[in-house]
Amino acid sequence: MQRLLIQCANGVLLVIILIGIPAVTSARFGSLRLSSAPKAQVLTLWAAALVAVANMIAALGAVKGRKERWLCWKWVATFSVLLLIEYLMMRGYLNFAWLKEALQWLKRHF
Repeated sequence: MQRLLIQCANGVLLVIILIGIPAVTSARFGSLRLSSAPKAQVLTLWAAALVAVANMIAALGAVKGRKERWLCWKWVATFSVLLLIEYLMMRGYLNFAWLKEALQWLKRHF
């Protein structure tokens, strides 16, 4: 039962971070975007860091079972990877221009 609670809580938090934060921070007036992308990136960074730390604290103390601890460490790794990707995108080291080009090529040819 505790594993199900860990999975559900982290799944909901992941959805909030990946979908909720960008939806809340993007203000639009027609086709004009009024909000800034850096605000969404900073909020995503902080949220991923806080959830990773919360899972780490749970794995180190609050959770008693071995399988439950391992599950918490998996979620720590998941949110840490999300944090790393978001940080690299924010700093400009990682971009998806190649994906944009590939999709435009597909659009032209199909």
